[in-house]
Amino acid sequence: MSDNIGKLLLRLMLGGMMLFHGIDKALHGIAFLKGIMHVHGLPEALAYGVFVGEILAPIFLIIGWQSRVWAGVIVVNMAFAVYLTQWSAMLKLGEHGAWAVETPMFYLLSALVVMFLGSGKYAIIRD
Repeated sequence: MSDNIGKLLLRLMLGGMMLFHGIDKALHGIAFLKGIMHVHGLPEALAYGVFVGEILAPIFLIIGWQSRVWAGVIVVNMAFAVYLTQWSAMLKLGEHGAWAVETPMFYLLSALVVMFLGSGKYAIIRD
């Protein structure tokens, strides 16, 4: 039972915290992401994928529907985020001594854990 509660808490934490990033982008736009895509020679339309990775995926992760799939979407979303915005800081420390890419890697690795563990007992559809 305790591992099912742990899986639930992990899903709620990851989905809930990631959702704030998606809501921020929905409220303030993604023009900066389109610019980043352009700089890297990628189609600007890919920037809209952030809404899938930071709004849809977190919601479905929170309710526990196809958790492994939606966690995988977050992994891909965060891999793009790290590559496009944080790659130069990969081997650096931040202002207070933590890994400079600690936050995005926290999301990426947490989603990877959900992919491996699944949703647990407390989900709409267990996987």
